[in-house]
Amino acid sequence: MISEYIKSDILKILDVINDAALKYKGIIPNDCWHEPYMSEQELIDEFSDGVRMHGYHQNNKLIGVIGVQKVKDVILIRHAYTLSSYQNRGAGSALIEYLLKKNKNSRLLVGTWKNATWAIQFYQKFGFIPHAKEETTLLLKKYWKIPAKQIENSVVLERC
Repeated sequence: MISEYIKSDILKILDVINDAALKYKGIIPNDCWHEPYMSEQELIDEFSDGVRMHGYHQNNKLIGVIGVQKVKDVILIRHAYTLSSYQNRGAGSALIEYLLKKNKNSRLLVGTWKNATWAIQFYQKFGFIPHAKEETTLLLKKYWKIPAKQIENSVVLERC
């Protein structure tokens, strides 16, 4: 089942994000990796910046999350993660399908690490196409608030 999660659910959301993000360790640049991957304050700041989080729960347990953020003329997909022990069982697909249905008339962008091939392939299954490096850089600078090192090592995909 999918429902919206709010600021008071931050610890549950962080459990999912930080468990799933362990997959990035050794894949992304070492100076971009930190533990926990996302802090409580970072997630609080994301909520304050308008990120709305949705979660997939099973048997009263949150196992997957996906966020959306309206920025200017687009909808950004933010922080899409599934607990590692539940990956490849449909939770992520259910979340992205839910989000796509709710935002079918919007321009949808998602950014991820360029070496996170599993994430890129996941989004491509749902009709997202990676932008070339130059366009990725322009989009990241226009719509995201991320450091230069992350911009260098990321890709933006768009739903076509």
